[in-house]
Amino acid sequence: MNTGISPATKLDPSALMADLRRWSAELGFSRLGIGRIDLSSDEAHFLDWLRAGFNGDMAYMARHGLKRSRPAELLPGTVSCICVRMDYWPQDAADAQATLADPGVGYVSRYALGRDYHKLMRARLQQLCDRIVTAVGPFGYRVFTDSAPVLEKALARNAGLGWIGKHTNLIDRDAGSYFFLGEIYLDIELPSDSAGTAHCGTCSACMPACPTGAIVAPYRLDARRCISYLTIELAGAIPLEFRRAIGNRIYGCDDCQLVCPWNKFARPTVEKDFAVRHGLDHSQLIELFSWSEAQFLQRTEGSAIRRIGHERWLRNIAVALGNAPTSPALLESLHSRANHPSAVVREHVQWALEQHSLKAVDQAHP
Repeated sequence: MNTGISPATKLDPSALMADLRRWSAELGFSRLGIGRIDLSSDEAHFLDWLRAGFNGDMAYMARHGLKRSRPAELLPGTVSCICVRMDYWPQDAADAQATLADPGVGYVSRYALGRDYHKLMRARLQQLCDRIVTAVGPFGYRVFTDSAPVLEKALARNAGLGWIGKHTNLIDRDAGSYFFLGEIYLDIELPSDSAGTAHCGTCSACMPACPTGAIVAPYRLDARRCISYLTIELAGAIPLEFRRAIGNRIYGCDDCQLVCPWNKFARPTVEKDFAVRHGLDHSQLIELFSWSEAQFLQRTEGSAIRRIGHERWLRNIAVALGNAPTSPALLESLHSRANHPSAVVREHVQWALEQHSLKAVDQAHP
């Protein structure tokens, strides 16, 4: 990271813009744009979201004050923002809808099936900065990939990479929404692209598709109800009211994107590092629940999944097992973790066993 802000030299904005688009394509980014850093309207929306408590236990969302919505306060001297996106949908993955429909297997959000995007994207963004330095001389910058207080979707919209949909994800009419975002704050003033315009229209398919009703209004997401939050961000017990609705989703959720009509234009990734690892696109819950902590760490090495840790992994799978069809093998699997050292795991295993006891009662007394 270069945190010293100094005037760039030898700068021809139009030539640099042409070079940036060419370099970004060579580095595997599917699109690049330059966005305005004025986020005043988004700041008001974000502060209202925080006041509503929709961030749940994600205290870090409020930790940096207004720096999240004011790039020049996060990195003094910032006057422009380069935004990029990279497609992630793995073309070799098992069909998402078919996996969701099979309660005996675990569903992992498709962005997490391959290598963790954070390091890959950050390294590519740094390479892009290195090329800029070679072209125009030293300049002040900082790269981001979902790793700092940045309103990345608002910046990407300003850069013309799409619009923020009713489910609060960024959508592009030519590429859907299955992509990662990255940013470079810089002290070089570059001409901004035209901001993306909204094309959701009257469509609201994403809202009823959310299993837990997390999209409480258009463009308004209550993270406390979101399955991605519940299975990834939340450290403790998953609230009882959401456990059945989680179904077999053990890491994240794609439902609001799967029903979005714009994703018929989504492009499979060409990035080999995003290919499916260890069969996690369609693995049996019982098998995943049997992983020791050492196996979990080995099989999630280099994956975004590793950051939730083995305890949350077992917690999530216990809920999915509670929602799966009863079988002797499944009950044996749950009982094998009934005395787990973690109180969180034990509590979710007990809940899962109770679900199967209730099913047995219902079947005995139809």
